[in-house]
Amino acid sequence: MKISRGNILWVALAALVWFCGCAQVSAQVQASQVSHSLRVLVAYHSLSGHTAEMAKAVKKGAESVEGTTVLLKTVGQVTADELFGSDAVIVGSPVYWSNMSGEVKTFFDRWQFEFGVFPEWKMRNKVGAAFATGGQVSSGKEVTMLTILAAMLGNKMIVVSDGGAFGASATTEGDSPGINDVERADAWALGKRVAEVAWMIKRGQALPGQP
Repeated sequence: MKISRGNILWVALAALVWFCGCAQVSAQVQASQVSHSLRVLVAYHSLSGHTAEMAKAVKKGAESVEGTTVLLKTVGQVTADELFGSDAVIVGSPVYWSNMSGEVKTFFDRWQFEFGVFPEWKMRNKVGAAFATGGQVSSGKEVTMLTILAAMLGNKMIVVSDGGAFGASATTEGDSPGINDVERADAWALGKRVAEVAWMIKRGQALPGQP
């Protein structure tokens, strides 16, 4: 059977249209997957296990928001890709002398000296939040959270809380040592709040020029 040159051109054109259409659909699917996925990093330091328990509650709260994936890691385990690939970062620390622990401070130092966050401001417009645990009622938990939030603000992040002045906290000693149900619920609410705000920003409802 003899095939004319015109028929060959029509077949080639149809194949090209089909290929372009498939590529466009594939790109739309990939874009849809990206727009429907939010990544939250919960990083913490814990010796007694109290801060780790709060971190797990924060994780559950963030996961309660549909489409949110949460990575839970100690601060020393976090990689640059995990940090910069997150839409939100929630950092928790025990109170050491009314301040964040040395391990958490080192984590923030690594943002620049190891990960290279500056001068591109790689954490700009990402959502940040803090939580802390301390033995006594007035042990410095608010100061600890403030130091965490200050490091985030210095990186042009958007910091949030959920009702508490600076984040979620727990008093781990006293008549009922450990994390109680109210403190666990506060941590859960903080995680949920962070995911909700991060979704608002990711969907372009705030901050023009967001990367």
